[in-house]
Amino acid sequence: MPTRRNHMTDIYSFTVKDRQGNDVSLGTYKGKVLLIVNTATRCGFTPQYEGLEAIYRELNDKGFEILDFPCNQFGAQAPGSDEEIHQFCTLNYQTEFPRFKKVDVNGENEDPLFTFLKSQKGFAGFNLDTKLGPLLDKMFREKDPNYAESPDIKWNFTKFLIDREGNVTDRFEPTAEPAEIAERVKELL
Repeated sequence: MPTRRNHMTDIYSFTVKDRQGNDVSLGTYKGKVLLIVNTATRCGFTPQYEGLEAIYRELNDKGFEILDFPCNQFGAQAPGSDEEIHQFCTLNYQTEFPRFKKVDVNGENEDPLFTFLKSQKGFAGFNLDTKLGPLLDKMFREKDPNYAESPDIKWNFTKFLIDREGNVTDRFEPTAEPAEIAERVKELL
């Protein structure tokens, strides 16, 4: 992979692969509010697809897009091909927002887009008042007591919100439900 990472200073400079492997410039989304999410089809957070689709249907015509990047790095919870993942999401959650090729979001093969997103917004902390928040916190704290200091993506359904000017304004961890994010999206629209 080319070492483009250091030269990318705005979200619109990135090119990603759609689920068929075609290049898509994020410049095509200029002027829209974006929510970029790393997802998985066999995760405790997978039902968030329902809430994401609800926000998408409500706000898409006002200039809002969700960009879905499946990722198999967390508990191998996104098995299957890009097409199988797409079929699962459309059949089970009737999703209509764009879904891209499966990516790595951490590590030596991480997609440069996620390197950029993490450089803009570090880990925001799990909501410990949710069912899975304390479990995730305990799991990570046992491995590394200082895990929260790293900007790495911790789990599936980490969400980055980008305003109409291309600024990464917020990072929402998996414990943030889509309904909680909707108000912030509306503020940016």
